[in-house]
Amino acid sequence: MNPSPPGYLTKQESITVLGVDDLLIRSLLDKNQFHDPLDEALNLGISSAAWPLFGLLWPSGMHLAERMARRSVTDERILEIGCGLGLASLVAHRRGAQVTASDCHPLAHSFLDENTRINGLLPMRYCHGLWGTAALREDGLPVLTQAHDSPLTGLFDLIVGSDILYERDDEGTLAHFIGKHAAPQSEIWVIDPNRGNRAAFHKHMALLGFVMHEQVLDHAEHDGIGAYKGRMLTYKRQGSLSTVSQMV
Repeated sequence: MNPSPPGYLTKQESITVLGVDDLLIRSLLDKNQFHDPLDEALNLGISSAAWPLFGLLWPSGMHLAERMARRSVTDERILEIGCGLGLASLVAHRRGAQVTASDCHPLAHSFLDENTRINGLLPMRYCHGLWGTAALREDGLPVLTQAHDSPLTGLFDLIVGSDILYERDDEGTLAHFIGKHAAPQSEIWVIDPNRGNRAAFHKHMALLGFVMHEQVLDHAEHDGIGAYKGRMLTYKRQGSLSTVSQMV
């Protein structure tokens, strides 16, 4: 195993995702890690307390990865937003799906590259993806975490994300970000651990023409798997490109 980069500690684990072979994942050692010497994360609105969250595995991310393991592989274009360590993207990528991972954290790309490498996979497409006012510089151009990170462009048939409703969003910036990158006929998956911002997100997605189906995922602890409370939110939209352009 490669040594941890300077400034923070990491660990490497074999992660079991139901339906596929185990994956090796390098993650931060714990949520006490922090290293932002150039204020790259701070300038994107990521506080020192929130800094390590990208580099940990979360229950909602495991649920999303399991869903991706059961998804039939086709020629559809898939986007994971707020990917963090990108477990769901790695599952889809290894199965041969056409997937793009995206996040705003300055280190998400390097962790994804390392986890791709240690699993013997070809490089995966990664783009910088950030919604809200922090996404733009004063001149209106996209903020990039690294010079080599391309801004997110294009339309996708399936957009997925886990635990992305963690902050209040009265303006609907997340919904509009999704609407901007969703193909006219598209599907959106959000695994949400019952955050309080779900109702507002529903409203903004409905205004963009998405119809929602909700599935409760609650389960008690069993076979070494911790208890979970949350929901699978599935949104679908069907419409012409001109109609979608008017809505977003």
